[in-house]
Amino acid sequence: MKLLYSRILWVFNHWYYLFTICKIFEGNDYIMHNFLHKHRENIQIKTSAQAVPALPPSLSSPVLGGFGCSACAWETEDGQVLWGRNFDYNRIARGTSVTFVPRGTGFYTCGAQQEGNLMDHTFCRAVHSCIGTGLLIPGTAPALYEGLNDAGLMGAQLYYREFAHFDSEPLPNRLPVQPAFLVTYLLAMCSTVEEAADALTHHLCLAGIPLLGAVPTIHWMFTDAGGESIVVEPDADGLHIYRNTLGIMTNSPGYPWHRLNLLNYSNLDSQDKPDLLLAGQSIPQCFSGSGALGLPGDWSSPSRFVRLAFLREHCPRGRSEAEGVAYLFRMLQNVAFPIGAVEVSHPGTATDYDTGLSPYDYTLYSCVMSSRSLKYYWMTYQNTTVHCANLRQLDIPGQGKGSLAGCRQFSFDFSPSFCEESSAKLSVPLI
Repeated sequence: MKLLYSRILWVFNHWYYLFTICKIFEGNDYIMHNFLHKHRENIQIKTSAQAVPALPPSLSSPVLGGFGCSACAWETEDGQVLWGRNFDYNRIARGTSVTFVPRGTGFYTCGAQQEGNLMDHTFCRAVHSCIGTGLLIPGTAPALYEGLNDAGLMGAQLYYREFAHFDSEPLPNRLPVQPAFLVTYLLAMCSTVEEAADALTHHLCLAGIPLLGAVPTIHWMFTDAGGESIVVEPDADGLHIYRNTLGIMTNSPGYPWHRLNLLNYSNLDSQDKPDLLLAGQSIPQCFSGSGALGLPGDWSSPSRFVRLAFLREHCPRGRSEAEGVAYLFRMLQNVAFPIGAVEVSHPGTATDYDTGLSPYDYTLYSCVMSSRSLKYYWMTYQNTTVHCANLRQLDIPGQGKGSLAGCRQFSFDFSPSFCEESSAKLSVPLI
């Protein structure tokens, strides 16, 4: 047993053998995740003395994002770049709404007025208008969970449990940004993923300073109007920016692990298997979908990543924005959490910011956005009517240093709503 254990450690020290380990732990991402975390030092990842891990889920503030998610980007047949995500959690912060941030809005990237630690030198003024789901931190900044801007840059934060690490103190000659404000900053200040990557590499510092009591355990995915997607991950050995990714992301572990894990499912296909020849007999197929036998169907992060990769590769993209948006919503439903299927294992303590507390994680809302039309579409778990806001029609400059007065919010509708047909719409069948 000791020999087997030492050999497994040796394999982990040689990254190009990770596929072997993926096969060993196939079907149990919990074991894989804990093994990686427990033996991080054996994988030769060096932790900076200044690095600080984000708080565990039991202490994570719902305002800042202790949640699971799935995200996907793709292009329609007419070349429109779309981006969508599910927001999965067991609660939502009071004040969370679809939020419009106009150009010229002043905001801060570190500290909060209500906590008395606002850093005046982090004041910025939005170059781009943007819209997405989030909430307004009074006197400080909008905290967007995801969104798009008027240049077509789109992106979001996603849960990165156990892996997220940030500098405990701001680095010199860098603008400190608390993780909860990174989506807001990049959408307000950047036009492309190239600009976002440059800002992260040369100008910003992700500061592990608690906001409203916690440092969120998150990583990020961004896509621009040109179609490139990047994944940004704050690991113990530093900040990693992955360029030209597959256009999908879920949660822990990190993007390289998820990408390599796809080799375990290289046999999957959208075409049915041929008739089975066995013992000289031919057994015809009697059901559809046999080509995808083995596609994982649970709601763990690795399984959702595999499902999204499969669906993104094989599903039709739609001939127009309307079709593409409808198809992408349908794809996201394939990785959505049905309420009751995922019981919360780390419920934590309810705070004054929590609303809708549930014993189950579920997909509170889904959204899709277009980099061309600048439209932001959303639906909630209870109300699947698709709502839409057009950034072009909302775009007016904000006014005043630090003022959020120019921001506007659309209320989420969590009440079930149905379109009841009337007899006046009945048509006479053609016989």
